[in-house]
Amino acid sequence: MNDNALLRNAAVKRRIERLAWLLDAGIRLPGGFRIGLDGIIGLIPGIGDLVGAVLSSYIVVEAARLKVPLRIRARMVLNILIELVVGVLPIAGDLFDFAFKANLRNVGLLNAYLSKGE
Repeated sequence: MNDNALLRNAAVKRRIERLAWLLDAGIRLPGGFRIGLDGIIGLIPGIGDLVGAVLSSYIVVEAARLKVPLRIRARMVLNILIELVVGVLPIAGDLFDFAFKANLRNVGLLNAYLSKGE
Protein backbone atom coordinates (compact mmCIF):
# COMPACT_ATOMS: atom_id res chain seq x y z
CA MET A 1 0.00 0.00 0.00
CA ASN A 2 1.45 3.40 -0.92
CA ASP A 3 1.78 6.38 1.42
CA ASN A 4 -1.24 8.21 -0.04
CA ALA A 5 -3.49 5.20 0.53
CA LEU A 6 -2.22 4.83 4.10
CA LEU A 7 -2.89 8.51 4.82
CA ARG A 8 -6.36 8.28 3.29
CA ASN A 9 -7.15 5.15 5.31
CA ALA A 10 -5.94 6.84 8.50
CA ALA A 11 -8.12 9.88 7.77
CA VAL A 12 -11.15 7.66 7.11
CA LYS A 13 -10.51 5.76 10.35
CA ARG A 14 -10.35 9.00 12.35
CA ARG A 15 -13.53 10.31 10.71
CA ILE A 16 -15.60 7.20 11.38
CA GLU A 17 -14.22 6.80 14.90
CA ARG A 18 -15.32 10.36 15.62
CA LEU A 19 -18.76 9.72 14.10
CA ALA A 20 -19.21 6.51 16.13
CA TRP A 21 -18.20 8.35 19.31
CA LEU A 22 -20.70 11.16 18.61
CA LEU A 23 -23.48 8.70 17.81
CA ASP A 24 -22.86 6.34 20.75
CA ALA A 25 -20.88 8.03 23.51
CA GLY A 26 -20.51 11.77 22.90
CA ILE A 27 -22.59 12.89 25.90
CA ARG A 28 -21.52 12.17 29.47
CA LEU A 29 -24.30 11.74 32.00
CA PRO A 30 -23.93 12.08 35.76
CA GLY A 31 -22.39 8.91 37.11
CA GLY A 32 -20.11 8.48 34.12
CA PHE A 33 -22.56 6.73 31.78
CA ARG A 34 -22.19 7.90 28.19
CA ILE A 35 -24.91 8.19 25.58
CA GLY A 36 -24.82 9.47 22.04
CA LEU A 37 -26.85 11.32 19.49
CA ASP A 38 -28.12 8.05 18.01
CA GLY A 39 -30.04 7.26 21.17
CA ILE A 40 -31.41 10.79 21.41
CA ILE A 41 -32.45 10.81 17.74
CA GLY A 42 -34.08 7.42 18.34
CA LEU A 43 -36.47 9.04 20.80
CA ILE A 44 -38.21 10.83 17.92
CA PRO A 45 -41.33 8.74 17.24
CA GLY A 46 -41.68 7.24 13.81
CA ILE A 47 -38.44 8.26 12.12
CA GLY A 48 -35.81 8.54 14.84
CA ASP A 49 -34.51 4.99 14.69
CA LEU A 50 -34.52 5.04 10.89
CA VAL A 51 -32.48 8.27 10.82
CA GLY A 52 -30.04 6.72 13.28
CA ALA A 53 -29.68 3.64 11.06
CA VAL A 54 -28.97 5.82 8.03
CA LEU A 55 -26.26 7.70 9.93
CA SER A 56 -24.80 4.40 11.17
CA SER A 57 -24.72 3.07 7.60
CA TYR A 58 -22.03 5.60 6.69
CA ILE A 59 -19.52 3.51 8.66
CA VAL A 60 -20.43 0.43 6.59
CA VAL A 61 -20.07 2.43 3.36
CA GLU A 62 -16.59 3.54 4.39
CA ALA A 63 -15.74 -0.06 5.32
CA ALA A 64 -16.71 -1.10 1.78
CA ARG A 65 -14.47 1.62 0.35
CA LEU A 66 -11.63 0.25 2.49
CA LYS A 67 -12.32 -3.18 0.96
CA VAL A 68 -13.32 -4.80 4.25
CA PRO A 69 -14.57 -8.35 3.55
CA LEU A 70 -18.28 -8.91 3.06
CA ARG A 71 -18.62 -11.12 6.16
CA ILE A 72 -17.38 -8.29 8.40
CA ARG A 73 -19.60 -5.72 6.66
CA ALA A 74 -22.54 -8.13 7.04
CA ARG A 75 -21.87 -8.30 10.76
CA MET A 76 -21.77 -4.51 10.87
CA VAL A 77 -25.13 -4.34 9.07
CA LEU A 78 -26.53 -6.91 11.52
CA ASN A 79 -25.49 -4.67 14.44
CA ILE A 80 -27.34 -1.75 12.84
CA LEU A 81 -30.42 -3.89 12.15
CA ILE A 82 -30.50 -5.19 15.72
CA GLU A 83 -30.39 -1.63 17.02
CA LEU A 84 -33.05 -0.55 14.52
CA VAL A 85 -35.50 -3.40 15.17
CA VAL A 86 -35.20 -3.41 18.95
CA GLY A 87 -35.11 0.40 19.00
CA VAL A 88 -38.65 0.70 17.68
CA LEU A 89 -40.04 -0.85 20.88
CA PRO A 90 -41.38 1.83 23.20
CA ILE A 91 -39.19 2.61 26.23
CA ALA A 92 -37.29 -0.72 26.32
CA GLY A 93 -36.08 -0.14 22.76
CA ASP A 94 -34.89 3.34 23.63
CA LEU A 95 -32.96 2.03 26.64
CA PHE A 96 -31.47 -0.71 24.47
CA ASP A 97 -30.46 1.91 21.90
CA PHE A 98 -28.49 3.81 24.55
CA ALA A 99 -26.74 0.65 25.76
CA PHE A 100 -26.05 -1.42 22.61
CA LYS A 101 -23.77 1.12 20.86
CA ALA A 102 -23.76 -0.47 17.39
CA ASN A 103 -21.48 2.20 15.93
CA LEU A 104 -18.70 1.65 18.45
CA ARG A 105 -19.06 -2.10 17.90
CA ASN A 106 -18.76 -1.58 14.15
CA VAL A 107 -15.68 0.60 14.47
CA GLY A 108 -14.21 -2.11 16.69
CA LEU A 109 -14.83 -4.70 13.96
CA LEU A 110 -13.28 -2.41 11.37
CA ASN A 111 -10.22 -1.63 13.50
CA ALA A 112 -9.70 -5.31 14.31
CA TYR A 113 -9.70 -6.15 10.60
CA LEU A 114 -7.44 -3.24 9.65
CA SER A 115 -4.94 -3.98 12.42
CA LYS A 116 -4.50 -7.51 11.07
CA GLY A 117 -3.54 -6.10 7.69
CA GLU A 118 -0.99 -3.57 8.96
